[in-house]
Amino acid sequence: MVSVPSPTHGTHSVTAVEQPPVPVKLVIAGGFGVGKTTAVGSISEIRPLTTEAAITEVAAGVDDLTHTPGKTTTTVAMDFGCITIDPTLKLYLFGTPGQDRFGFMWDDVVEGALGGLVIVDTRRLDDCYAAVDYFEHKDIPFAVAVNAFDGEIHHNLDEVRWALDVSDHVPLTVFDARNTGSVRDALLVVLEVALSRAESTTTSSW
Repeated sequence: MVSVPSPTHGTHSVTAVEQPPVPVKLVIAGGFGVGKTTAVGSISEIRPLTTEAAITEVAAGVDDLTHTPGKTTTTVAMDFGCITIDPTLKLYLFGTPGQDRFGFMWDDVVEGALGGLVIVDTRRLDDCYAAVDYFEHKDIPFAVAVNAFDGEIHHNLDEVRWALDVSDHVPLTVFDARNTGSVRDALLVVLEVALSRAESTTTSSW
């Protein structure tokens, strides 16, 4: 409560109006079956919206299920969830489909995003080239998060950076898409990169 002077009745109390958190859009991208849907579902404070479809025999012949034999569905449009980081900031998370044949949807999903998180499975690094190339081409700030399937990764971060040919200014981290805190930390890395880019752009414009 804040007391302010009144011209006719002395002072009266006015309840301070709380500002809603600032909305920030982030995109979670990567190849088929790397953990995008899992990451969104792990951290979202609402029931996540998913566009999962069953993997048909035809799709199984196109998508490599070697390292994901238990996968029976795939994202065909996008995943959506949100998380309030603190009273001033709320992240809206959009997960892209992983297959190249759904790439035509990416521009719509990514529009308005402050940054992106590219999830990588070190067993299938080549599946993530398209996502890395996309963010670099669009000049959108992003970070790379290596999903530690079964608690391990098959290449260290220096090897991953070399294989993906990403610049030194792009952060690389290891995380677990099933763990809320781990996903949060990875998203905060993206947010830090995006805000740093925005600040440097603002400074250079003066």
